[in-house]
This record gives sequence, C-alpha cells and structure tokens, in this order.
Amino acid sequence: MCTRRGQFSQDDKGIKVKLIIATIKPFKLEEVREALTGIGVRGMMVTEIKGFGSQSGHTEIYRGAEYAVNFVPKIKLEIVVAAAMADQVVETIKSTAQTGKIGDGKIFVLDVQQAVRVRTGETDADAL
Repeated sequence: MCTRRGQFSQDDKGIKVKLIIATIKPFKLEEVREALTGIGVRGMMVTEIKGFGSQSGHTEIYRGAEYAVNFVPKIKLEIVVAAAMADQVVETIKSTAQTGKIGDGKIFVLDVQQAVRVRTGETDADAL
C-alpha cells in the first residue's frame, strides 16, 4: 500500500532488519556479550556512556566530602539483526542484564531502512 508521497508502508516493503539499542550496567557487558554470541549474534557496537533515569543520580562520599553524581556510567550496545531474530535478542539481553535493582537499563528496538556492508556492497540482512 502506497502512502501519500509514493513511499511504501512497512506492510508492503517489509522491515527485514532491526536496530536494538540497549543500555546496561558496565559489569554485565561480558556476560551479555557471551549470551548474545551464544544465540548467533555476529557483531555489536559498544559505547561507554553516562546517563540517568529513575535514579536521577545519587550522592557519594570521596575523601570525607559528599558530592552529587548526576550521571551514572552505563554501556550502550547497538546491535543490528534480522527482524526475525529481534525478539530473541531482546529477551537474551533482558534476562542476562537484569539484576533486579534500579538502573538495570533500557532496550529500544527500531526499524532499519537500509543496511550496507561497505566492503562487498551487500545489503540488508546479507550485510550483517
């Protein structure tokens, strides 16, 4: 079904690739990486970030002085997978990264319009 500007809706074109963005606690990175590798994820991008959510930072004592920590260290994972695999990846991250404490993180799943492997020119799921 075409939309107003001649573009195709998701139903016609079909989204074949998903981008999963997850923020997790830094000490969970290796455990999550191993679990994702175990289910067939072949690559990911990892970035050290700082942020806050519900916890809105906290106070710490350093050398007897109290100071506010407004941003908490986190790890951001960016993983592009075939759409059929997205739910399994999300469940794996969720179950592996969960500690049950505040600040465990978030997971977002987005549609990827196009993926291209620079070396070969392969596209979409073939580029992964």
